[in-house]
Amino acid sequence: MIIANPIYDAVFKQLMQNERIAKFFISTLTEQEIQTIQLKPNELAYTYELIATRIFRLDFVATIKTPQGYQKILIEIQKAFKYIDIMRFRNYLAEHYKKQDEIEGEEKTLPITTIYILGFDLPEIDSACFRAERVYRDLLTREVIPKKSSFVESLTHDSYIVQVNRIGGRYRSKLEQLLSLFEQRYFVDEKGIMKEYPHEVSVEEVGLMARVLEHVAADRVQRQLIETEWEAWRSIDALTGGVGSKLDRLMRELEQEKRRQSKKSACRTKRKRIRTRKTTRRAREDQHHKRDAQTRDK
Repeated sequence: MIIANPIYDAVFKQLMQNERIAKFFISTLTEQEIQTIQLKPNELAYTYELIATRIFRLDFVATIKTPQGYQKILIEIQKAFKYIDIMRFRNYLAEHYKKQDEIEGEEKTLPITTIYILGFDLPEIDSACFRAERVYRDLLTREVIPKKSSFVESLTHDSYIVQVNRIGGRYRSKLEQLLSLFEQRYFVDEKGIMKEYPHEVSVEEVGLMARVLEHVAADRVQRQLIETEWEAWRSIDALTGGVGSKLDRLMRELEQEKRRQSKKSACRTKRKRIRTRKTTRRAREDQHHKRDAQTRDK
């Protein structure tokens, strides 16, 4: 079976347009029972001003209902690491924290969960799929608090990260079979757009996803969209090989300089407080000496 590589936005969009697949994908990763789901791709245009280049990206926003209530799921695919994208992620996340969602006719602030599908490796972490989660812990007793607060849940979030380049091995569980579709091996072209899918599937939804990806691979229109996306990213990579690297380095240097200035400012503030305390102590000592002198004179 030849399937399209789901790491591309145009391909992933085709998967997420199927409600059954969208439910299965999110519920399998997050280990939640999803009762209802509303998912829509959010098409955004990002401008790389230093190189006068615009690229369209698809981010996916899902509103799900679980037995615990409603929540918002943000799904982001990132094929290559650029320091500037971290700031884009943070700004994008901030926009969703500011938004309210209409749930059953009422404006509500929903808890947020993020899913990042990465086409690059995090050097510190070998796991192909992991969860960065929050734990409520009593700082006095060090015990984990089993209950959750809607206030805290609305201001903090868990993240699920998939590193597609680290996917491999045996595919037995439901999650492992889902991840097998994103495995970056067995390509039949030099661009990494189409690949052979040699694995046996026992999970019905994974089989459905494979058939959708097979259909996308055979569709001329869809293949052209993927080719266009591949060419756009190739151009961005080529253009940012020099400018992007310098920009990333500059932003890191700016962050480091900010930290240095912050430390200097903290040191100056500390020295100022010490001088103030010394001055205050001397003034008090002078007043004390004066009172002693006045007492002796009397």
